[in-house]
Amino acid sequence: MKEFDYIIIGGGCAGLSLAYELEINDKLKDKTLAIIENRPEYKRDKTWSFWKVFDHNFEDCVIKSWNNFSINTSEGFHKLSSSSFPYQSINSEKFYKKINSKISSNPNVSFFKNLKELNSKNSLIFNSIFEYKKDKSKLWQHFQGIEIETSKNIFDDEIINLMDFNCDQKNDVHFFYTLPFNKNKALIETTWLSNLEDQSLMDYDLQLENYIKNNLGIKSYKINFIEKGAIPLFYPSLKNDDKTVNIGSAGGMTRLSTGYTFLNIQEHSKYIVENIDQIKKINEYNMGKKYHFLDKIFLKVLKKHPEKMPRIFFEMFKVSSNSVIKFLSNKSNIFEDIKIISRMPKLIFIKALFN
Repeated sequence: MKEFDYIIIGGGCAGLSLAYELEINDKLKDKTLAIIENRPEYKRDKTWSFWKVFDHNFEDCVIKSWNNFSINTSEGFHKLSSSSFPYQSINSEKFYKKINSKISSNPNVSFFKNLKELNSKNSLIFNSIFEYKKDKSKLWQHFQGIEIETSKNIFDDEIINLMDFNCDQKNDVHFFYTLPFNKNKALIETTWLSNLEDQSLMDYDLQLENYIKNNLGIKSYKINFIEKGAIPLFYPSLKNDDKTVNIGSAGGMTRLSTGYTFLNIQEHSKYIVENIDQIKKINEYNMGKKYHFLDKIFLKVLKKHPEKMPRIFFEMFKVSSNSVIKFLSNKSNIFEDIKIISRMPKLIFIKALFN
C-alpha cells in the first residue's frame, strides 16, 4: 500500500481549504498528500456565507457581497449597514472547481475513496470527519434553502434579510433568511435552532412555500437549487494527538452561537501551514476561549428560553453594526463585548452562568 507524508480525511470545505493552502505555499513540492473523499463528483451542494472581516483566498468564488442587512421580529424591523465588513456568499461549485484545478496539476496530490487503501502508519493525518451519530437531544442548526428565480424583478439586491422571526416558532427558535443575488434571484432558507426530536419542524418544503407566498408575496417562481443541512451546536469529543490534527467542525471551527465556520477554517488552514514543520509541538489552534465561554452561556439560554431569542437577537443588533459583526466573527475587543453583553436580559444570562 502507498505511503504519503500527509493525509486529509474528507475532501469538503475544510479538507480542500487546507490542501489549497499547502499547495499555494509550496509545501507540496517535496511532500506527498492523499485526500480521502468518497463523493463521485464535485458539484454545487452548499452556500457558505459570512462577514468578510479579513481577506481570504476565494474572492473569485463569491456570488455576491452586500453592505446592508436587516432583522425582523414581531416587534419591528431593524436595518444595519457596514462598509468595512461586507457580507459575502460563496458558491461551493466554484470553490471546488478552483481548488481541484489547482491541486490536480501537482503529481504529489492524489485522491482515494478509503483510508484503508493507504499505509497511514507514518503519515500526519488531518481529519475533517465529524464521526457522530446524530444525537437528537442536542442542539442543532438545521435548515433547508432554495434558490428561486422569478420572471419579474422583485428583490432589493442591495440588502439581505439576515433573520426574519415572523414565523411559527413551535416552542423552539425559527427564522427565515433571504440572500438576493440579483433582482429576480434569491436564496431563501428556513432555519431552526433546536434538537432533532420533533419531526414536524422538518417539513421544510411547506415552510418555504408558505413563507415565499405569504410573507414575500411571490406567487410564481422556479427553483434552481436546493441545499439542506444540520450543523451541530456542540463541540466534538475528538482530540488531537501526535499523529492526527482535527480540522473543520471536527476541529471545533464552528462558532456555536452562529454556525459560522468558513472563515474559521481559512484561519486554521493558514495556522497549520505556517507551523507544518513543528505542528506536533505547537499549541492547538482555537477561536478564543472567551467565545467558547460566551457561546456556552448563550446556548444555555437558547435551550431554556427559546421564546426569548427573537428579542435577544433583535436587541443584539441594536449595537453598532461593526461591533456586532466583529463579535459574531470572533474579532471583537473587550469594549465591543461589553456593548453586546449589556443588551442581553441580565437575569436569565446570570442564571445560565451559574447553572
